[in-house]
Amino acid sequence: MSPLITVPELESKLDDPNLLLVDCRFDLAKPDWGSSEYAQGHIDGAIYAHLNDELSSPVSSQTGRHPLPSAATFTATLQRWGLDENTRVVAYDQGNGAFAARLWWLLRAVGFEAVQVLDGGLAAWKSAGLPLTTATRERKASSLPARDFRDWLSTEQLEQALAACTITLVDARSPERFLGQQEPIDPVAGHVPGALNHPLTDNLQADGRFLPAETLRERWRRTLGGQAPQTLVSMCGSGITACHNLLALEVAGLPGGRLYAGSWSEWIRDPKRPVATGNSDQAAAFTHNA
Repeated sequence: MSPLITVPELESKLDDPNLLLVDCRFDLAKPDWGSSEYAQGHIDGAIYAHLNDELSSPVSSQTGRHPLPSAATFTATLQRWGLDENTRVVAYDQGNGAFAARLWWLLRAVGFEAVQVLDGGLAAWKSAGLPLTTATRERKASSLPARDFRDWLSTEQLEQALAACTITLVDARSPERFLGQQEPIDPVAGHVPGALNHPLTDNLQADGRFLPAETLRERWRRTLGGQAPQTLVSMCGSGITACHNLLALEVAGLPGGRLYAGSWSEWIRDPKRPVATGNSDQAAAFTHNA
């Protein structure tokens, strides 16, 4: 199954009883925006998933801004949604997939493979002239066993892997944030020493859809610099847009990357951890737009 689904493909499957359509719209600066927009109109049959409340766990003094939910809590969410072994999930957000990719990764990380992201999101759906609804549907709860998340690194594991030079750490934030030229969200600017920069925007066309697989493959091979995709660890500000890069790698046919779940906002919790700015470490500011 392709990790992406197009608007026409989704439209043709809306009557599939096994389809679970999840609206993941969110705004980091306005946490209630997505749920408000959902209430005003969404794709027929969609439920809403709140990034902070359902796709993350509460923040603590040691975590980043969007810690992974616990296995038990995430399983309870999936049960409430009615997900079972026959379910096919499609996630969408307002446009480029930055938030929908979080749900895609979470489901993949607990072993659920039948999940796709709507390419271009709700913006593409509306551009096609397709309708929205304010109606909601009740879903019958399901029973699922709890599964631990796989394919992610803690900060301790990341520090060990960096010291052993066994990973390729790639940061999905904008070049300005990566280089430490601006930091609108976190209290410290810069990046993890040794990281490379591959902004999520480098995965996208101007309309918010993903670039063709061949183009993505070329760009990601350039980022990897000859390293296997299985060495890649993806990070960002809080572990959200890092999932977008992992999704792009899947589209490109280069699977196997892992997530640094805590990302920059967790890395800087300890002032003893090193911080780099500018081009102070090898290849730090690599982007395709340079």
